[in-house]
Amino acid sequence: MDKSRPIFEKRLTEEAESLQLTLPIAVKRIVMAAMSERDETAEICRIGNGNPEPETDLRDYESVSLSEDIHAYFKREVSVHVPDAWIDESKTKIGYEIPFNRHFYKYTPPRPLDTIQNEIKQIEQEIVQLLGGAAG
Repeated sequence: MDKSRPIFEKRLTEEAESLQLTLPIAVKRIVMAAMSERDETAEICRIGNGNPEPETDLRDYESVSLSEDIHAYFKREVSVHVPDAWIDESKTKIGYEIPFNRHFYKYTPPRPLDTIQNEIKQIEQEIVQLLGGAAG
């Protein structure tokens, strides 16, 4: 069995044409996604310029300190684990992350369980009275 996406696309198009169907690109992508699966032994899928097509399921993001070079970080922390990974420079963002919870959140412990249970019983009694029944 052939594991080449271009051959599969060609066969899909030929089959559609034999049935006198014209598949819009969006439909073709959906059919291909439904009828294919990731296979490490298959031929690498490439985009128009010949570069490998990114696998969106494998995409990951890293937060790197502003004081550190992203390429040095990538070489030390990422490429040792995923040798065929790369940095998509068009998605690189520079800025600060402000962890609001760490800086502004003040923990307030929950009320005691007895207090909550008593409030629920009181509300239940009010509901029964509003409905016209007797509290039980």
